[in-house]
Amino acid sequence: MTSQRTRERLVQRLVDQGITNHAVLEVMRTTPRHLFLDEAMAHRAYEDVALPIGFQQTLSQPYIVARMTELLLADGPRERVLEIGTGSGYQTAVLAQLVDEVFSVERIKALQLKARQRLRQLKLRNVQMNHADGGLGWPERGPFDAILSAAAPERIPEELLQQLAPGGRLVIPVGADEQHLQVVTRTREGFETQIVEPVYFVPLRPGTEK
Repeated sequence: MTSQRTRERLVQRLVDQGITNHAVLEVMRTTPRHLFLDEAMAHRAYEDVALPIGFQQTLSQPYIVARMTELLLADGPRERVLEIGTGSGYQTAVLAQLVDEVFSVERIKALQLKARQRLRQLKLRNVQMNHADGGLGWPERGPFDAILSAAAPERIPEELLQQLAPGGRLVIPVGADEQHLQVVTRTREGFETQIVEPVYFVPLRPGTEK
């Protein structure tokens, strides 16, 4: 289930699908994805599929985690990164090994508590967590060099755009029935948007839950 060979096969699939950032591939190889799933699903941890984590949420497909992380880092290192939707904590763990600080917002308290335990287990100490409405970001900790959202709004919240530092980039799925992964970069003139590829994510919901 957690053998090195199984992980190598996953990384090779990522390479075959066009992931080229060596640092991202190495983190995907070494991060124990099975820790971020309940025991009943752990045997599927290194398949390239999204998996349920309860509360109508999913652990994103490894390709999507790698792709979004690669896009986030495409212009060079990032120091302060805001993550919208901690979920299981897997994407958080990947980011924490590649950037200086991660600020992660989760609206479902029970998921956040589990994720916090997993990150402690992996001794990842450069993550701050907030139980809050992800669509509002984390203005008290901004601005951020980059923002990554693991849930899809119908339209990009203005609050997230305003928390981007100059030169910062937002990687986010956008849409309702049809979703596309977008990269928004803050420039001196405003915001530049690049549409990357079709995706499917859970919707970005308002408010918080226990």
